Amino acid sequence: MAAEPSNHAQLINFLRDELSVPPPAIAFALRHYDPSSNLLPMILWQYGLITLEQLDQIFDWMESA
Repeated sequence: MAAEPSNHAQLINFLRDELSVPPPAIAFALRHYDPSSNLLPMILWQYGLITLEQLDQIFDWMESA
C-alpha cells in the first residue's frame, strides 16, 4: 500500500502536466473522490472536467504506470 500515494501523486501530475487539466478542476474532483476507490478519472469525466478522449488517455496511462 505504500506505493499508492505515489501513484496518486503521479496521476495528479499526469492530469496537470500532460492533459492540462486545470488545478481547480482537479481540486473539485478530489473533494468528491473516495481514496479507497480508483475513480478520480471517472469523477473528472462525470462532471465534464475532461473529455472522453482524455479519459481514455488516463486509463491507458494507468495501465502502463
